[in-house]
Amino acid sequence: MDSVRSPEWPAAPLGGVAANSAAARYGMSPGTGPIVGRAGPPPTAPPPYRPSSETGSMSPPAGKPAAPPIPVKILVAGGFGVGKTTTVGAISEIAPLTTEAEMTTAGIGVDDPGARSTKTTTTVAMDFGCVTIDRSLKLYLFGTPGQTRFGFMWDDLARGALGALVVVDSARLDDCFPAIDFFERAGLPFVVGVNAFDGRLALELGEIRWALAIGDHVPLVQFDARDRLSVRDALLVVLDRALDRATRDRRA
Repeated sequence: MDSVRSPEWPAAPLGGVAANSAAARYGMSPGTGPIVGRAGPPPTAPPPYRPSSETGSMSPPAGKPAAPPIPVKILVAGGFGVGKTTTVGAISEIAPLTTEAEMTTAGIGVDDPGARSTKTTTTVAMDFGCVTIDRSLKLYLFGTPGQTRFGFMWDDLARGALGALVVVDSARLDDCFPAIDFFERAGLPFVVGVNAFDGRLALELGEIRWALAIGDHVPLVQFDARDRLSVRDALLVVLDRALDRATRDRRA
């Protein structure tokens, strides 16, 4: 993990959905290949992701005190203005720690939250929150900064994490490429969560998977960063993905 390079953050192109569509980016229609632009899935990709059928937690033996919950570190990553801070705040059982700063005119042309956004603040370090899943498991959530100039912090934030939720805006897919590339290089299990702004997506999930060039082993889910239950479901998929990876590694 220590040797993984920080994301190489390209300048986000302007132009909305048309500029970020698969056809515009790759010069071909959905369903054709091969994918060019972002590096494709690893040559020896793991088997397609299959959710585990085992649920629930084991109760402690009678007469013995319950052990404290196991702490699990999860990253909430993605591009600038995709909903990372909102995701952490929606699920955290404590008042989330945020490092929000007002955006100034110095950021014009550098930080582009998208034409639809009314965002006036930005994360300058990280977000932090936690949520207890059950008596045996507690998640500690670390939201990463999304701007180019804070990419150097990703190595430290990823240290010790068991998985990541990569938040994506379907109208600005280019913004999430650095995050996906980072976790692929790190070998860290991750889930791509498409944030449904106003309950709508600019592209279908199948088109998004094709445009991002992610393999079938990477779960792709739709969720609402403002809704606690929706965020919970997305994080449970991250946990299941991390458990699936740990199980395969133990059997290898």
